[in-house]
Amino acid sequence: MNPAFVIYKINLMKKIKTFIELTRLNKPIGYMLLFWPSLWGLTLAYNQNYNTQKYLIYILYFFLGSVLMRSAGCIVNDLVDKNFDKKIKRTKNRPIASERVSLLNALVYIFFLCIFAFLILIQFNFLTITLGILSIPFAFAYPYMKRITYWPQLFLGITFNFGIIMGWASLNNDLSIEPVLLYFMAIFWTLGYDTIYGYQDIYDDEIIGVKSTSIKFKKNPKIFIGTCYLISIILFIILSLNMMNKPIYLLLLIFPLFHYLYQLIKFDIKNPNNCLNIFKSNNLLGLIIFLTITSFRF
Repeated sequence: MNPAFVIYKINLMKKIKTFIELTRLNKPIGYMLLFWPSLWGLTLAYNQNYNTQKYLIYILYFFLGSVLMRSAGCIVNDLVDKNFDKKIKRTKNRPIASERVSLLNALVYIFFLCIFAFLILIQFNFLTITLGILSIPFAFAYPYMKRITYWPQLFLGITFNFGIIMGWASLNNDLSIEPVLLYFMAIFWTLGYDTIYGYQDIYDDEIIGVKSTSIKFKKNPKIFIGTCYLISIILFIILSLNMMNKPIYLLLLIFPLFHYLYQLIKFDIKNPNNCLNIFKSNNLLGLIIFLTITSFRF
């Protein structure tokens, strides 16, 4: 085998590995937590608009869009937090913080990821395209929130769950109270789980001056997170009462409720690995809520 080709292949594999690290494609929990709300909104609309072909195609579109936009968001976040990341044990080896990826290359990656995401976005109706464009500034402003407010997790919830509204609009081409209820339910869900996530780095964050709900409520974390989850499940119950054809199906709400309680009981702010595992368990909760919403139409 040609030595030059071997060297080229090795360098290419290193670049691919670095790109995967940069975009967190090796950590699917991030794009799944972005995808689940989109799927919820889409499924909620499908319960009223039985266009199966569109529904299945749009699931693929929203999944690809979630992966692309989350990847771009990770790069933007790492650019903004470069100096912070260097001071935190968990993040100091990220490609930008460790200078394995240059500023120019990072900007090129962001550009192409956003172009591909936009090509997916324009496959939808005008309302959905408009909503998608309106959400972009919020997505790219998020990394700055931890510098100016103790509520960056709330801003993340507002941003990360916008796919609910877009999913609904993509099939129904309108706005309604149902996706709005689901949207606010998801905001409080995100506020809870991302606060748990923040306890991984709380000590480093306090030293470098980063703000978060994890720091703001560090003396009573379970009260705050429990309140967020309580509001979330109440909003989900209200939505369910409005959407379910058979009241007996309200018993299905015991599954998301149980998972909320499981997180609240099990997480330990003094154990970073525990916080990460509890945070990741929200992927299962995303599936549970999807199945519950699917049951609304039966």
